[in-house]
Amino acid sequence: MKKLFLSFFLLLMIGILAACSGSENSSGDTKHETKQITIGATSGPYSDMVNKAIKPLLEKKGYKVKVVEFSDYIQPNLALAKGDLDANLFQHKVYMETFAKEHNLDLSEVIVVPTAPMGIYSKKFSSLKKVTEGASIAIPNDPTNAARAFLILQDAGLIKLDPNANPLTVSEKDVKENVKNLKFKPLEAAQLPRAVDSVDLAAVPGNFALAAKMNLLDALQLENMPDQYRNRVVVNTKDKDAQFVKDIKEAVESKEFEKVIDEQFKGFGKPEWMKNR
Repeated sequence: MKKLFLSFFLLLMIGILAACSGSENSSGDTKHETKQITIGATSGPYSDMVNKAIKPLLEKKGYKVKVVEFSDYIQPNLALAKGDLDANLFQHKVYMETFAKEHNLDLSEVIVVPTAPMGIYSKKFSSLKKVTEGASIAIPNDPTNAARAFLILQDAGLIKLDPNANPLTVSEKDVKENVKNLKFKPLEAAQLPRAVDSVDLAAVPGNFALAAKMNLLDALQLENMPDQYRNRVVVNTKDKDAQFVKDIKEAVESKEFEKVIDEQFKGFGKPEWMKNR
């Protein structure tokens, strides 16, 4: 009887251990199969880009994607660093590097995406060729966006800049020739869409133009944007080799992504890698 009881007890314990092992394996498999990712973006065109052009492609790869919208440029990187986000989309390279340095964060870009360019808008002139002597132009008052405005004006032939100046930091002091004697009026970038009504010309960053329901294609001239100023998908550096990061990059590089951009994000400037492939 003792031997029989011992045999029964051993079989019972083996059965319990096997059940526990099976439960753990099942739980592990389920966790592995459920791929979840949270992406942050500023409200407007870039949260739209995530929702319309990136999220559907990731869902095809089996991900459950949550999109978190932000109304400022501070929280998306802080939330990423805390682990509340897996990736974000809202910033260009110069901003990312400056913010990371100031806040002691370790951030890395994944891929550059099509970005709404800055444009020169006017309700007074129908063409930059018709700009009159002494016309006023509102420009962003922050150095990074101001540099972009001066480069557009140079491309349009309205000014000439010091050829030795750094194109990423050019300012009014680098203007060597002002063909039309333009009067520069620095304003907060968010105020520039409204300034179109009160000045002759206004250099409006693309995100603010879209937020104000302006049509990018109404600009008298759109900037030839360097890739440093195009927005990019950003992750924590520790995650840059993770599979979900590779899948985000593959989604953005796909023809399906570009098709959505062509159809729903008209006027957005494409990055070099997309134009050259």
